[in-house]
Amino acid sequence: MNLTQKVPDSMSNLCKNVFEAILKYGHDEDFDPIADAKFLPTDAPAGSQEKIEVLRRRVELGQPLWHNDDRVDYSGLTGAIRPRE
Repeated sequence: MNLTQKVPDSMSNLCKNVFEAILKYGHDEDFDPIADAKFLPTDAPAGSQEKIEVLRRRVELGQPLWHNDDRVDYSGLTGAIRPRE
């Protein structure tokens, strides 16, 4: 949403501040991620769209963000080479 747009009336009734949001939805201080059978390592390089999607999915599933066997370097990857003009 563009910051200059007016917030629809239906949305303005959600929460007026962070304290109301905490009262309504709770907080994550007691969050305890679960490494279940779906918690698998990824070979996606750091910063890639694929890695960001994996991290997003882990959060949605209540899993830890980082797996011990996730890719830790960029070895073996190739990138596009642009010739200098």
